[in-house]
Amino acid sequence: MPCRDYDLLDLPNLISRRGLFSHVGTGLLGMALGSLLADDRLLAASAGKTAASGGKIVSKPPGKATAVIQLFQHGGPSHVDLLDPKPELNKQNGKAPPESFSDLVKISKHGNLLGTPFKFQPAGESGVAFSEILPHTARCADDIAVIRSMFTEHNNHEQALWMMQTGRTISGRPTLGAWVNYALGSENKDLPAYVVLRNDNQMPTNGIQNWSAGFLPPRYQGVHFRHQGPPVMHLKPTRAVGSRMSRLRLELLRKLNDEHRRAHPALDAELEARIASYELAARMQVSATQALDLSAESKETQKLYGVDQKHTDSYARRCLMARRLVERGVRFVQILIRGQMWDTHADNANRTKQCCMETDQPTAALLQDLKRRGLLDSTLVVWGGEFGRTPVSQGGQGRDHHKQGFSMWLAGGGVQGGQAYGATDELGYHAVENRVQVADLHATILHLLGLDHERTVFHRNGLDERLTSVYHANVLSKLIA
Repeated sequence: MPCRDYDLLDLPNLISRRGLFSHVGTGLLGMALGSLLADDRLLAASAGKTAASGGKIVSKPPGKATAVIQLFQHGGPSHVDLLDPKPELNKQNGKAPPESFSDLVKISKHGNLLGTPFKFQPAGESGVAFSEILPHTARCADDIAVIRSMFTEHNNHEQALWMMQTGRTISGRPTLGAWVNYALGSENKDLPAYVVLRNDNQMPTNGIQNWSAGFLPPRYQGVHFRHQGPPVMHLKPTRAVGSRMSRLRLELLRKLNDEHRRAHPALDAELEARIASYELAARMQVSATQALDLSAESKETQKLYGVDQKHTDSYARRCLMARRLVERGVRFVQILIRGQMWDTHADNANRTKQCCMETDQPTAALLQDLKRRGLLDSTLVVWGGEFGRTPVSQGGQGRDHHKQGFSMWLAGGGVQGGQAYGATDELGYHAVENRVQVADLHATILHLLGLDHERTVFHRNGLDERLTSVYHANVLSKLIA
């Protein structure tokens, strides 16, 4: 309507008392809903809406994997102590590094070559070697494909984390989990497609950026579930509400939402997404609690994971929760550790051993449990950090950040286990055989899920953005069964 000037004294003649309160009520509702729309951090949208406006997803035939569990190891695990045996490094322990070690982190004081005190043993029928401090994981060797030739672009934690999680060394981009959520959505209308299980007591390095949706619509970011107490904070009312009262509240809210949408058609798409998010929250009151109720598991299963054991309890609970979530249709589960505990600048051997004490048994139990339930074939498990550790000492017995060559592993979801792919040089410094950049890893994960990394895109600012970004990425076909 065109604007007109009125004398404020004429206001009572222009609008009735009832009309005034009606308009004020609608305005307040709009303000409240607008506030919710501005804060899209906590809940993903309901299942089935996989592509936002401006997006484009072109898939291949369905992949073998339908879900991903990412076991992310913040800090950078030492490959030469865990997954990449280097007898020559041990032989030359204490000697000066060769001149080819020219791109170490310059700000750190480095010493001589540092071998590992841990023995490596061939495991499984495949004979792939694992460190003695990974005894449980080693028993799953025939289901695991170890990549020994990873390399990345940055030696700082933050940039390397952005690279591994989002495909670039810059912030503000969607994580792998957000891309999977965007492309595939959820198989369970009562649970988010992308769930984050971090340590409740300590945020990992880079915080919420580890599960950010970046430039994708906010509903595709990860939803944090706690592993102790209520799974989602502030989800249940502080006071008990009867079923009749709860139903009446929901009916009133639905009527108010419908009225507001009719009055503001330009906001309909955003309003529908936000309303769906809060409807999901209501359904999660029951479904999330049931999904994460470990008391429903047998004592044998809890013991397998290490629940209620001193060193393993926290990680064990999250691994067991991850299995319960994927069997209920959650698409992507991200398990994060406290801080960056693999960042072993000092006392590398003892600190690495401690990390294994906390994570090795639950990790292996997850693989074993998925397999015996027939879920490993359809669940891709990804283990690794943002980079590795140097084969030279730092401050005596520590190891510094190392981007030139490190190890990760994949299992399940169409991966051919029982193999070691690629290699670093004889001292574990440079990736030299079948070198794998982060974009190759991302392309392979998407491929296993039935997605083409070059055609799973989101149109933004005139560009078709994708997880593998500007990189020429190759699917690692030798890893696929």
